[in-house]
Amino acid sequence: MKACFIGLGYIGLPTAIVAADNGVEVVGVDVNPHVVETINQGKIHIVEPGLADLAAKVVKNGWLRAQTQPEKSDVFLIVVPTPFTGDHEPDISYVEAATRNVLPFLKEGDLFVIESTSPVGTTEQMAELIFSERPELKDKIYIAYCPERVLPGNIIYELVNNDRVIGGINPESTDKAIEFYRRFVKGVSHKTNARTAEMCKLTENSSRDVQIAFANELSIICDKAGINVWELIELANKHPRVNILQPGSGVGGHCIAVDPYFITSAFPMESQIIGKARELNNYKAFWCAEKTQVTMKQFELENGREPVVALMGLAFKPNIDDLRESPAKYIATKVMQGHNNADFLIVEPNIEDHKVFKLTDYKEAYEKADIVVMLVAHNQFKELSWNDDKVILDFAGVFRK
Repeated sequence: MKACFIGLGYIGLPTAIVAADNGVEVVGVDVNPHVVETINQGKIHIVEPGLADLAAKVVKNGWLRAQTQPEKSDVFLIVVPTPFTGDHEPDISYVEAATRNVLPFLKEGDLFVIESTSPVGTTEQMAELIFSERPELKDKIYIAYCPERVLPGNIIYELVNNDRVIGGINPESTDKAIEFYRRFVKGVSHKTNARTAEMCKLTENSSRDVQIAFANELSIICDKAGINVWELIELANKHPRVNILQPGSGVGGHCIAVDPYFITSAFPMESQIIGKARELNNYKAFWCAEKTQVTMKQFELENGREPVVALMGLAFKPNIDDLRESPAKYIATKVMQGHNNADFLIVEPNIEDHKVFKLTDYKEAYEKADIVVMLVAHNQFKELSWNDDKVILDFAGVFRK
């Protein structure tokens, strides 16, 4: 069994490595030569616990190699980004480009799988594209959609143990895809059709977005009411049928902050709650930035100088290096605008450097700052002790105050 993975990012690379560790010969394809070179050295370009050691193992054993172009294989997996445009319309151009890239290498009996988050109908569109360019493959290859459902920071375990939803363009394609995933997935593979599988992925993340929006809205209400939202949620969750999530500085990442737009763009009149949740979670980041700026102004009026401000965290969630769609990064950028004389200390312990922000050690920043703004609940920040001499804005619940 030989599988060709198109896209070696936060999902494609771990999946390729896990598949290789389970006896699949894997060819990883990425447009970035640096990524290819890094992987072929047995190293990785992302932060994920346990992944580096596993990568070194499968590369050394010859089960995984990377290159910039695909080659003939038994299985082709499309694991490329699906961003959205400025008006929140999904962009499947990467998926289409990846599909066109493998067209010359497809042969009878091959399995073609899209893992990229996609609007409903994308798998059928790519099937039409393949058969229009390679009509001799009509009814001769298998095409399916199988979205990932993993949590950054625990990807290796979840890739293997989580259930998968697999939908083919026909029952034969579904069965063929399930047969492939059984090589490295211990979780149950649930059969459906391609459209339902596509919608299932969007539904899962939209549901999370709505639940987080409730928590974020609650945090804004509690701030105005003078109530500790962390204590409130803990008490409310004592109810046997209540499970409120934790609020934060917004919602980021390439899933929860993006996938709901795939529904709202296609079904604008029908997706009222989903659309409102997206608006609210975006607003929470704006609210955090505005509250920080107001706090800075108050400090300046009371002390006759601009404060030293520590902005703690840039990643979109705790304990990872992923800054995609990060509300913390947005807040840091917005807070710094118009404060040329202020001293900002930017902290992100999970990356070594950033092309825009000059990074500071988290302990040093906490010690020097007049105002500490907790944007992400990284584990390192939880080692710090509450200091009554500082103004602390705990948007991430590090101190639960």
